[in-house]
Amino acid sequence: MSFQHPRRRSILLATAAVSAAATAPAVASEPHGGGRGPLVIGHRGAAGWRPEHTAVAYAFGVRAGADWIEPDLVPTKDHVLVVRHENEISGTTDVARHAEFAGRRTTKTVDGRAVTGWFTEDFTLAELRTLRAVERLPLVRNRNTVFDGRERIMTFQEVIDLARALSKESGRRIAVFPETKHPVYFRSIGLPLEPELIRLIRRNRLTARDCVVQSFDPSSLREVAAARLGLPLWQALGTSGGPYGHPATYQEMMTPAGLREIASYAGWIGPDKSSLIPPLTLLEDAHAAGLKVGAYTFRAENQYLPAEYRRGTAPNDFGDAFAEYAFHFGRGVDAVVTDFPDLAAIARDALRS
Repeated sequence: MSFQHPRRRSILLATAAVSAAATAPAVASEPHGGGRGPLVIGHRGAAGWRPEHTAVAYAFGVRAGADWIEPDLVPTKDHVLVVRHENEISGTTDVARHAEFAGRRTTKTVDGRAVTGWFTEDFTLAELRTLRAVERLPLVRNRNTVFDGRERIMTFQEVIDLARALSKESGRRIAVFPETKHPVYFRSIGLPLEPELIRLIRRNRLTARDCVVQSFDPSSLREVAAARLGLPLWQALGTSGGPYGHPATYQEMMTPAGLREIASYAGWIGPDKSSLIPPLTLLEDAHAAGLKVGAYTFRAENQYLPAEYRRGTAPNDFGDAFAEYAFHFGRGVDAVVTDFPDLAAIARDALRS
């Protein structure tokens, strides 16, 4: 398909989206796309519509069209892997309302940055079970606050179980896409992520069709690679600085030489979507190195969209998200990581039709 300007493409999407959604046949797909086009990855489930990293968010994401669901992994005090965006949980749970845990509020240095709050590594799983999830961005996504207090913190094992149940429900093979968070920090306090992650992958007999492991930390991915699990690995890339504790910057990792190094241990890169805008050549360079490219993070609100796709001036109103998807799909990305998997799936199906 030839590339078209994103504004023209958005007109096509607007007219084709409804018919595509209504007529597209159900496809029993592989978790890596199944021939349907670029992968749609539900960022923390469907964070645009439900509080992130909850069972309802993951289920909504899959039912909306996500091929993979993404849990961020952090440990408890008793070394159980649970799913939270960060190990500091004051913004994603109701912990501040629990008087019995008031004394656990503290300040820690995590990856060189002072952070104050409550931390998963100071709670046992049983204690975390008494907390409930809340919307992380209540001023942006006030609609999601109606679900505050309804969902508990999930373990990674529960996400695996849910993905399998949703695979049966949807007739598609849904993969889990775990991210190891702050690996250097957790090693330093005696709660390394990788051994428990590897144990769970083996225990559940997860294959390349079921699981892709991601991290911003190359050493974490190399440790998983050394376990010879046969799983695809995804090197996430930031826009500034570099992985904590490593000499290379992200900009160096995105050079042709850096991409060849990544290709020695991983099959994917995950850059910020802004790193893929021409005249930057990261997409072409990564494909030349044999790497697939999954861009993050796609959102629908104006404040997260490039200026040309915004509608009006209200930062939390939706802009022309379809045009942004069309631009990146037209450029040839292999996956999009999105808070709104339903919009991404509609955009993909419209382009296919």
